[in-house]
Amino acid sequence: MTSTPSIDAAAERSELVGDALRTATRAHAGQLRHGSDGLPYIDHPVAVAELLATLRYRDEVLAAALLHDVVEKSDVQMGDVRERFGPEVADLVAALTEDPTIEDYEERKKEHRERVVRSGADAIAIFAADKLTNVAMLREAYALIAEGVSDELEVGLDLKIYIWEMDLEMLFDELPDSALTKKLADEMVDLWADRFRAVP
Repeated sequence: MTSTPSIDAAAERSELVGDALRTATRAHAGQLRHGSDGLPYIDHPVAVAELLATLRYRDEVLAAALLHDVVEKSDVQMGDVRERFGPEVADLVAALTEDPTIEDYEERKKEHRERVVRSGADAIAIFAADKLTNVAMLREAYALIAEGVSDELEVGLDLKIYIWEMDLEMLFDELPDSALTKKLADEMVDLWADRFRAVP
């Protein structure tokens, strides 16, 4: 089972976190993360939860972080999450789940940002850790395959970076003093530098 030191400790201490880790692992079994050059998908939610664990977020937030993609990326239903993990975790997972009925990529991301903000500080923190993990994983893949990473993404890399910049702008408004926001800003600067260095 993919895990990390803080999440291993939390899963051992907390039945809620342990169950969320097992559920996420099953839900994402066999999936690969887009834009990661072939990493198992479960590495992503575990990394998101690990960031939040190191910042001492509550077990409900860690559980939601582990589960934040299960409705969007597997056959797990929101009702399943609510029944198994309770309303607080389910509400956070719902906030982190994009609306699949919005076909336009930029509009879907905009609606999602606005809904996360309305959902409160814990949802915003999971969103920030999610984006930080996305950028860090993509930078690792970029170091190996450069612009070829675009072939693994839902949209082109330029649009992906533009959306991350909008996400970062929201986080500077809503979570300006968080280490997550500051680290994401640093990762974005480094991503631009990586691309600049890669230009012949």
